[in-house]
Amino acid sequence: MENADIGKTLYLAEVGVPLMIRKLISVKDLNVFRIAEGTDRIHHGCNQEWYPRRLQRLAGCGPTTATNIYLYLTSPQHAPESEFLQHTLESSVAQMQELWKYVTPSFRGVNTTRMFYEPMLEYAQTKGLNVAYRVLEVPKDTAERPKFSETLKFVEDGLAANTPLAFLNLDNGQEKNLDRWHWVTIIGLEYEEDGSSAYADILDAGLIKRINFKLWYETTTLGGGLIYFVRS
Repeated sequence: MENADIGKTLYLAEVGVPLMIRKLISVKDLNVFRIAEGTDRIHHGCNQEWYPRRLQRLAGCGPTTATNIYLYLTSPQHAPESEFLQHTLESSVAQMQELWKYVTPSFRGVNTTRMFYEPMLEYAQTKGLNVAYRVLEVPKDTAERPKFSETLKFVEDGLAANTPLAFLNLDNGQEKNLDRWHWVTIIGLEYEEDGSSAYADILDAGLIKRINFKLWYETTTLGGGLIYFVRS
């Protein structure tokens, strides 16, 4: 921080102006999402373009996001070898195909949170995993939406529980780095404590992207929803 900035900060504190506090939070082991293609290429999270059939590639964002979350829920977190854990493209595609059988898109895709969390719970049960879920709906009607502070707290709670969140975006509004009618995986959050700004790090198309989460909330016309799962 420059000297002028330090002086300004001290002055504001002295005169009683509330100072904005920037907070950072993410899942603890981002290496879980490293997926190797051959020996010289690394992807970050799964990519629906890996599905073999055209319909799957067009509508597969839901089961792709489900795969990212399942890989994290079943990872050997906090174990020493976790730092070096690396999935392959082939094993990830096989997992995507298996999740497709449960989180199966309709002709409108996986366009509700229930179409996501119910089959995920069913799939976890078949694998012997005890999983609970939390869901937050962001309705189309702005008057019915939770406050942004509540929405931000939901994302923070999920990440604090060391679990990624499934994010359903039915309309991206003015956020250009997010596709419409699309599921992505939230893995991190950077925000001002007073809610004046908030950016989310997401997995999408095998990449880590950053979106203006507050801009999405304020400009989306159709809303969406958020889900996270915790092992119990």
